[in-house]
Amino acid sequence: MEKIVGIIGGMGPLATVDLMNKIIFYTPAKKDQDHIHVIVDNYAQIPDRTTAIMGKGTDPTPYMIEAAQRLENAGASFLVMACNTAHYYYDIITNAVTIPILHMPSETALFLHKNGLKRVGLLATDGTINTYLYQRYCQTYGIDVIEPNEHMQQNVMDGIYAIKESDLEKGRHLLSNVANALMESGAEAIIAGCTEIPIVLKSTRNVFIIDPTEILAKTIIEKACEAESLYATV
Repeated sequence: MEKIVGIIGGMGPLATVDLMNKIIFYTPAKKDQDHIHVIVDNYAQIPDRTTAIMGKGTDPTPYMIEAAQRLENAGASFLVMACNTAHYYYDIITNAVTIPILHMPSETALFLHKNGLKRVGLLATDGTINTYLYQRYCQTYGIDVIEPNEHMQQNVMDGIYAIKESDLEKGRHLLSNVANALMESGAEAIIAGCTEIPIVLKSTRNVFIIDPTEILAKTIIEKACEAESLYATV
């Protein structure tokens, strides 16, 4: 039976397209019909997750529940969220539908563990940092997480919002400086813990970028195809 992927998108739109691109790129398809059936709700009107978590904005959960239920009703077999910070609301969204939702931070921590990484830096929104979305799952595997200091974290937020405003060069400049500083502090790799970040940051000689969106895309392919031999070629 065909597995249909439902993407709760629009958080933000570029991050949603990035996830879709990675699903398509990593699927070992030889023709159009070999690709995975994906339904996307690019619901950009979902309120900002970080400001809500910090107690300064509109609660996004009714909007995310609406999107999740809309995708389930459209026939999705399982859901994913194209936003790291949105996983703060994971349990609430999960309880609102009858189909499973993949969890990007937990899949990323498992990837780090399988690859023997023990100390990583984290670039993410204030909401993701302050709610320990990545730290909690990394600690399960004994992985230390280095967080930016206050000044660096402001640069991270400025960089993320620059990307949302389509100023990719500004975003790249701000985020790469922080990534380099975390590597100099002893990180073996940098988790790009906001789905905008991998759009502008790639691994270089000095910085090893862990892309949770890429990890999620490969997990989606594995689950949708349900064939280890297929996934092994990705």
